[in-house]
Amino acid sequence: MRVLVTPDYRTLSRTAAELLIKALHAKSNLRLGLPTGRTPLGMYEELVKKHQEEHLDFSKLMTFNLDEYLGLPSDHPKSYHTYMKQHFFEQVNISPTNIHIPDGSPGIDADRESERYEKAIHDAGGLDLLVVGIGANGHIAFNEPGSAFDSRTRAVDLAPETIANATQYFGSDRVPARAITMGIGTMLEARRILLLAAGTSKADAVDRALRGPVSPDVPASALQLHPRVIVILDEAANHHRVDC
Repeated sequence: MRVLVTPDYRTLSRTAAELLIKALHAKSNLRLGLPTGRTPLGMYEELVKKHQEEHLDFSKLMTFNLDEYLGLPSDHPKSYHTYMKQHFFEQVNISPTNIHIPDGSPGIDADRESERYEKAIHDAGGLDLLVVGIGANGHIAFNEPGSAFDSRTRAVDLAPETIANATQYFGSDRVPARAITMGIGTMLEARRILLLAAGTSKADAVDRALRGPVSPDVPASALQLHPRVIVILDEAANHHRVDC
């Protein structure tokens, strides 16, 4: 595991974008796993900027998002479909047919959709690079504490703290209690993994994930089992001085 500590969030975002651009230059039809939330916003801004200013080509890129809330139509303003369109997809030249996000629409058969999504990743040849954040409770994607390390894409119940943290994003709207998420076992099959963490609220989780025992109690600790992980932190997320 390689840990890069950057002085601030902007540098973290640029560093993450540079690693993705390097991977895209090496393989134009890169199979890329992508996160949502606050942490990757700067990375997406940098990628869009590179496309607009230097015509970085995303036309052959294939993406698979980590998760989606259950019970939200894809065009809901708080869905991850909408998030990705606003912050990345609609601002670059990616082909819509190459975009994959779990379908959490009301009435969806979550088990069948999970199987379909897992098969889509498999049929694409697996993920070349997976970008992931970390929750304050140590979750990765929506794999909450207690998730099995061999878990596959599935419907999950969200932890109370995850729901509470999402209220600032949803505002007066009710936060969904369930989601479809890529499983830890699925994630660990990615050829390379990039973990991003920023802010003091993530420092304890980072410390437990990278230096603590490998345990389902801290789902992100499963990354210690992967041979090719790069962690990018800002100084605030590294106040425990992680040294790997």
